[in-house]
Amino acid sequence: MSKYLTTLLLSLSILTLPAFAAAQGRIAVVNLEEAILQTDASQQKLNGLRAQPDYKADKAELERLQTERENLIKELQKDLAVMSAEEQQAARKRMANKNADLEHVLRKLQKSEQDLGQALLEEMTPKVQAVLRDLIQSEGIGLLLQRNAVIHADAGYSITSKVTDKLNQAAAAE
Repeated sequence: MSKYLTTLLLSLSILTLPAFAAAQGRIAVVNLEEAILQTDASQQKLNGLRAQPDYKADKAELERLQTERENLIKELQKDLAVMSAEEQQAARKRMANKNADLEHVLRKLQKSEQDLGQALLEEMTPKVQAVLRDLIQSEGIGLLLQRNAVIHADAGYSITSKVTDKLNQAAAAE
């Protein structure tokens, strides 16, 4: 085959690829976790969790510990130059203990929210599947990818907000 003919065929095939892709359907991405957690029902449940006395107590404890740590840091910065080696060691130990306490309380709060998030994901999975089927059909989506599996996608490819809106509409209709 001549070089000209090969170049022409290659050019034609490159030009027809977008048309072929369009014929196969639109490409979209979705962040299902975000779509579910942004629904009105999820936000109400999250606010309910945050209003519980145990959660509020842990949150207040976290804020208290953060303030204490900040004060300890200021004190150390001010007095470090005049502290003896023993005093510096004791201050480092207090700081390590404060950080450990902070991490413990923060983990408790995060676990509470993660447990709620997991329960919401499990509860809403059937609704999400129905919404996705409808969107795939109505939007002509030929390829739907989970957002965390994609390196880059412009915002125009995302249907996450549409999924959230449809889930809110479905919940309102119930």
